[in-house]
Amino acid sequence: MAQWHGRSLRKPTGGRYKPHRKKKKYERGSDYVPVKIGETKRKVVRARGGNLKVKLLQANECVLYPGGEKVKILGVKENPANPHFVRMNIITKGAIIETEKGTAKVISRPGQDGVVNALLIEQEK
Repeated sequence: MAQWHGRSLRKPTGGRYKPHRKKKKYERGSDYVPVKIGETKRKVVRARGGNLKVKLLQANECVLYPGGEKVKILGVKENPANPHFVRMNIITKGAIIETEKGTAKVISRPGQDGVVNALLIEQEK
């Protein structure tokens, strides 16, 4: 289910605002897509204006910077967005992931960008 956002129906005083029109389809938000570790799966979604968005559903490799090389993701070490995401191996922006080259921090929004870009923090010896 997509989420509807908009002005609150209540004023700061507690009174009600009367809606001046109905909700429009373009005001709807998109669903949250948790990116898990697994065989790479993408979903192409039609966006406003006929544009296409690529949503990442699963990923098993990331583009590691500096250098821009593709490396395998081993697991999620830490996720400030939600501590339960570590157990479920869900990748979000800001997540600390374990790769073949070492520990890296995710700098892209995988659910929105369709790719996992990460910055190397600690290199494995």
